[in-house]
Amino acid sequence: MAPVPVSPINVGHIDDVQELRKVRPATIPERFVRDMTERPTLATALQPPDTVPIIDFSRLVEGNKDEYKSEMLQLTRACEEWGFFQVINHGIDLSLLESIEKVAEDFFVLPLEEKQKYPMLPGTVQGYGQAFVFSEDQKLDWCNMFALGLEPHFIRVPKLWPAKPLKFSETVEVYSGEVRKLCQHLLEYIAMTLNLRADFFEEMFGVAVQAIRMNYYPPCARPDLVLGLSPHSDGSALTVLQQGKGGSEGLQILKDNKWMPVQPAPNAFVINIGDTLEVLTNGKYKSVEHRAVTHKEKDRLSIVTFYAPSYEIELGPIPELVDENNPCKFRTYNHGEYSKHYVTSKLQGKKTLEFAKVESKKPT
Repeated sequence: MAPVPVSPINVGHIDDVQELRKVRPATIPERFVRDMTERPTLATALQPPDTVPIIDFSRLVEGNKDEYKSEMLQLTRACEEWGFFQVINHGIDLSLLESIEKVAEDFFVLPLEEKQKYPMLPGTVQGYGQAFVFSEDQKLDWCNMFALGLEPHFIRVPKLWPAKPLKFSETVEVYSGEVRKLCQHLLEYIAMTLNLRADFFEEMFGVAVQAIRMNYYPPCARPDLVLGLSPHSDGSALTVLQQGKGGSEGLQILKDNKWMPVQPAPNAFVINIGDTLEVLTNGKYKSVEHRAVTHKEKDRLSIVTFYAPSYEIELGPIPELVDENNPCKFRTYNHGEYSKHYVTSKLQGKKTLEFAKVESKKPT
């Protein structure tokens, strides 16, 4: 969510997908129709035998010795083999989850002219609209987004915080404070799975950057032609996703070169490792490509929190995780520069991570 100076970008006309759904429910404009190689196949709706690991957070915090050990092993496996996991019994009041979902829903059902008071300008990632669009012929996602920078306060853009719904800002503040604490605690346990001090990441990150993005995916007459969100990995350290209740199954992760659907457990958060942790762990814990697909009849709402180090921090592989068997895979770089690179690049798999990779030496 780095504030990025932007030059004028011509993104062409971008249809609002909620309005399309209202006035032309059977029509899919060409800019949303994906190339054949990108289209989701309906077969992916079948649930494979493997499922994303589930971490019982209460066992980490207050479980007995055996429960703690078992959960730490599960967390290690989740980070090493999946890059995704779900967290249950996370300690955040369920009424707060309901409240953030309610204000998000209430925002998206506002009249278009009200939402357009908070525009996401081309080349930026805060406000209402579509992010990561940089040309007039770029394919678009079947999704409306509303995103805000939260911490530190200098990344906030006050004029983008909506006046309606009435309790929107207040609810976002309380919710984000609780999710921030969850991220801090999760990183403590992740540090310990790497044989690092529990406070390692908190000390390294400084005043961590945090942002929230609400994604609304209306039903689509041809879900086989479009994507709700293009394949990408996240630039964050951790990403925390809450899925709205009763929505369609939309999140898919790339596992063993196949797209696998993820159905969030009730009242759970879906957590994924971002590019930043992949760099810090020298590739031991990898970020994973994921995407969103749509549904013919059901809509879907997700509320996503991104948690990352301060922009001032210099990042590179942690020395303890580099040795002759695990040579350094990434260079040291400024996190603010990487964030700027991420938000000014279109979503394209894990391509943005190439920014950080050590160039392999060509044989002479």
